[in-house]
Amino acid sequence: MKGPWRITFDTNPDDCNLNCIMCEEFSKFSDLKQLRLLEGKTPRKRRMDIKLIEKVIKEAIQFKEFIELIPSTMGEPLLYKEFDRIIELCYIHNLKLNLTTNGSFPRKSVEEWANLIVPIGSDVKISWNGATKDTQESIMINSNFEKHLDNLKSFIIIRDKIYNDGGNYCSVTLQVTFMRKNYIEFPKIIEMAAKLGVDRLKGHHLWSHFDEIEDQSMRKNNESIRLWNDIVDKIIQAAEIYRRPDGSRIELDNIYKLDNKSNFRLLEDSICPFLDKEVWIAWDGRFNPCCAPDEQRKSLGYFGNLNDQSLLEIWRGVDYRDLVKNYKSIDLCKNCNMRRIEK
Repeated sequence: MKGPWRITFDTNPDDCNLNCIMCEEFSKFSDLKQLRLLEGKTPRKRRMDIKLIEKVIKEAIQFKEFIELIPSTMGEPLLYKEFDRIIELCYIHNLKLNLTTNGSFPRKSVEEWANLIVPIGSDVKISWNGATKDTQESIMINSNFEKHLDNLKSFIIIRDKIYNDGGNYCSVTLQVTFMRKNYIEFPKIIEMAAKLGVDRLKGHHLWSHFDEIEDQSMRKNNESIRLWNDIVDKIIQAAEIYRRPDGSRIELDNIYKLDNKSNFRLLEDSICPFLDKEVWIAWDGRFNPCCAPDEQRKSLGYFGNLNDQSLLEIWRGVDYRDLVKNYKSIDLCKNCNMRRIEK
């Protein structure tokens, strides 16, 4: 039986310096922190013990497939105080680092971060949600459009220098959330990204965590789907017209038209890209099968905790194997934003 090729560690879900409106934790519409307090749960920050990361990596390298790790995609991973140790572990075990960051590059300068990350980086995904200052800053609250743009340019300059000097090539991706608020600007984002040397534009449809943003979904009704399908054609056209400095085409990931005859569900032949391939580990050691919002993925069941069990034991366990086999019958999975068409 094959093992996971990549593991995501939810290192510090309570640490972020932005308040993006769609974020389940940090949006101004979120009440998760207050609910946890009302439930009597500890108000202390949820931060993963670095010893747990070291343990899991030691177990995971027994799988020949395991080549890459991702620090937290919940919160801002560069705020995790043990991030330098994660980088060190990548060097020790010859692992690639796949990073998703909000683009603010806290605690160090963007140049310092780039010189640490690029040599062992597979891909750096920078959250980006507008081609204009007004749109970007109205979605990614407390962000600074000009500063984020300067950071992106600086990171790519260092990425290219390291590669041209014979080092590792680390791709750079702009990661967007598809919303009514920003969809019209995607062709302009493509133009900007391609000219700067960004490798890829990746996106996903909005998780409508809050009533206040439900009308932002591009899958809300037939009209929203029509608008989305129209912009997909323009995105593809923009990627063809606006080329990267070397003349190559920017890659588009997870951008395809929706079926407006399926009760706004994803296309039936779309598959889960994560099950039996990747692992998510919560800050407290809980094994998670995917990247669905934390409260929602708990509905998939309890599979074990890495503080008490080995990765191999959970991976091969009856409960996880049953999910891998039957996920398409589960309500959460039927309408998951992350399912995609197999190429």
